[in-house]
Amino acid sequence: MMMMMMMMRWQTAVVFVMALLFSASQALRFDLQSGRIKCIAEDIKKNSMTVGKYSVVNPNEGHPLPESHRITLRVTSAYGKMHHIAERVESGEFAFNAAETGDYMACFTALDHKPETTLDIEFDWKTGVATSNWSNVAKKNQVENMEMELKRLLDTISSIHEEIFYLRERGSND
Repeated sequence: MMMMMMMMRWQTAVVFVMALLFSASQALRFDLQSGRIKCIAEDIKKNSMTVGKYSVVNPNEGHPLPESHRITLRVTSAYGKMHHIAERVESGEFAFNAAETGDYMACFTALDHKPETTLDIEFDWKTGVATSNWSNVAKKNQVENMEMELKRLLDTISSIHEEIFYLRERGSND
């Protein structure tokens, strides 16, 4: 019976670690016509770190981007709170800690241009553990909270480890 409980604990720990490792991450490339808006939604949990990077792909490598190839980006929460605004840019980045759970929207707008042009946009939006450089923008209290959670996990692992040794000793004495 004790061995079964121990196996269930290990399975729970493995599922937890797998969930952390395979957190939401989305990278995409899409077309945006001049004068148009395209919005992308991401369901983000409360207190999750979110990092985004975007750029207009240069159609003529080696030459500067034409003035018509500028975008505006607005990132808002499900309740309309603005987290990022960038106007008439070629590229940019944003990072924030989600204050509430819900669908966050990243809305791209291409400048109106005649004749109409099509922009190629690269967009990488990561949340949770998948955020690669979140430590550069993390606040001290977020790091302290993470440190406490890691200590709690370490204590749990130590307890499981000690229980395994106890069960091995008990099994060899029988």
